[in-house]
Formats: sequence, structure tokens, C-alpha cells
Amino acid sequence: MFSGQRLKTLRQQEGRTQADLALVLGINRASYASWELERARPNQAHLQHLSQYFGVEETYFESEYVIVQPYLQLNTDNKRKAEDYVEQLLETQKDSIQEKLVPLFAVQVLDQVPLSAGFGETYYDEQSFQTVYTDQEYSYDFASFIQGDSMEPQYFDGEVALFDDDGFDYDGAVYAISLNGRAYIKRVYREEEGYRIVSFNETYEDLFAGPDDDFRIVGKVIGHFRPIEEL
Repeated sequence: MFSGQRLKTLRQQEGRTQADLALVLGINRASYASWELERARPNQAHLQHLSQYFGVEETYFESEYVIVQPYLQLNTDNKRKAEDYVEQLLETQKDSIQEKLVPLFAVQVLDQVPLSAGFGETYYDEQSFQTVYTDQEYSYDFASFIQGDSMEPQYFDGEVALFDDDGFDYDGAVYAISLNGRAYIKRVYREEEGYRIVSFNETYEDLFAGPDDDFRIVGKVIGHFRPIEEL
């Protein structure tokens, strides 16, 4: 591949300007500059003229010249050694790339059923799902996106919450709940006449689910993560 940088370096070593070379070749300076910028390459006639002017081979202006030219001067044994070394470098490079690869795990997240919206009776059995990815493998019953800031600084908007659906476990655990047709992610405390529902964010008031409210525990949070964005 033609190397504008090799042409530029040679020109500067010879103390010539772009205008000098353009005059020698009978072209305008902008056309010559486009070669050094590698926006274009000289045709065969111009390439021959350059090689004659500088007293070098036409292949000198190829980017591979610094590798190919010394290689061609090696004897058979040393050529074989050079080829073996290149193969070793390629293998090392592949191994380095593999070490940097992080395995990703798919998580099926309820699509368009954020925790600020009502789940309904079949809150996940009949819903569509969106696939997101994480660098850890999780065991869970269902997953949903978190919306809003009521559970900051523990849980953040846009994260994925993972749940098991075994119902109420213990006071103060974080649950997905359904309260009068709306769904939330909150800490829940069982009290004598119902449930107290608490946010991490202190700017939000506590909620209370009494005997006359339509309340149920949907699932307990067992993990959360920020999805890895596709590159």
C-alpha cells in the first residue's frame, strides 16, 4: 500500500518542499499534497518519476517496504526464522486479545413494565421481554427495569433489578410490590395492621398498605446491575 508518510519523510530528508516536487512532476501542489495526506496515490508514471528523482526503488514508497526489503535480503534459514517469529507475534497478539474479552450473560427483562407501572394479574407470564447483557451470571425468577430515584443511592434509574418470586421474606428487605394497581420497588416492613413501604431516598414519604388496599408482594430483590451497552 502506498505510504504518503514515507514520501513525506524522504522529501524532508532531501530538503525539498511540496512545491518543489509538484514543479518537478508537472502537477499542482494540491495534487501532490493529497499523496502525502494519503487521500490519493500517484499513478504509475508519477511513481516512476519519484523513484528516479530520489534514486530509490518504486517499492520504497510502499508501507510494507521496511519489512519486505530486509526480508528479501535474508538467506533461506533466516527467512524461515523471520516467518516463525512473525507467527509467534500473531499468536501472542491473539492471546492478548482473548485475555481482554469479557464473557457476557444475557438477562431477559420485562419490556415496558417498569417498576413504576402496574403489573396486572399476569405481571410477567404474558409480557414481552428485552434482552440486556451483564458480565456476571445470575440466578433469578424475573427481572425488570428500575425507573425513578426513590431508591437512590442504593438502586438507580435505568438499572435492572433481579427478583425471586417467593413472596415476603423478612422486614426491611427490598421487594417489588403491587399497591392498588401500581408497582414499586421499596423496602417493606410488616406491621400489625398492614405493611409500611419505605424508600431509600428520604425525600419520599412512606406508604402504607392496610387491609382495604389491594396489596401483594411480587418478588424480593436479589440483585441489580447496570446493563452493558452494545458497542
